[in-house]
Amino acid sequence: MRRRTASSRSVSIAPLAAVAALASLATAACSVTDEAGPTPPSPSGRAAKVCRSLHGALPERVYDQRRGRTDQVSDFTAVWGDPAIALRCGVPEPPVFTPGTEEYNPTAEVAEVNGVSWLVEKRDDGYRFVTTDRVAYVELTVPGDYGPEAEVLPDLADAVKRTVPTVRETEDGAGN
Repeated sequence: MRRRTASSRSVSIAPLAAVAALASLATAACSVTDEAGPTPPSPSGRAAKVCRSLHGALPERVYDQRRGRTDQVSDFTAVWGDPAIALRCGVPEPPVFTPGTEEYNPTAEVAEVNGVSWLVEKRDDGYRFVTTDRVAYVELTVPGDYGPEAEVLPDLADAVKRTVPTVRETEDGAGN
């Protein structure tokens, strides 16, 4: 977002107050602070534990966007930038992975980025990515403003790999 500064020679208080009010509204509209944010999922058991670990390991910057705050404080969500790049940990299994559902697609598009496998779903305004083969599903929604949207994934790969074990690691006894 670009900021412009303007100088005014006017001494009148009313125009200055109006400008200050508009500036305040513009600042509030451009901040992830005080926004509702993503709806927190409700993971339980092991998924909740690894999601809390992931929350503590998330980077302060993703795709050069600063981590923000939302009204709904949760260990299962995080946001960066405006419009918000939103992460939710502990979401339900995507229907495309569930045999018998109308959405089931055994050939759904999946991409591996720095050792983390992600389901790739195009949305009207951007993409939704969901981890695969992990003990908890991590969802990331990336608005089209950040295209190419997949460029966000490397910034999160290390935190996901360190805190959300793969199903195979858990079966082998190597997971957290």
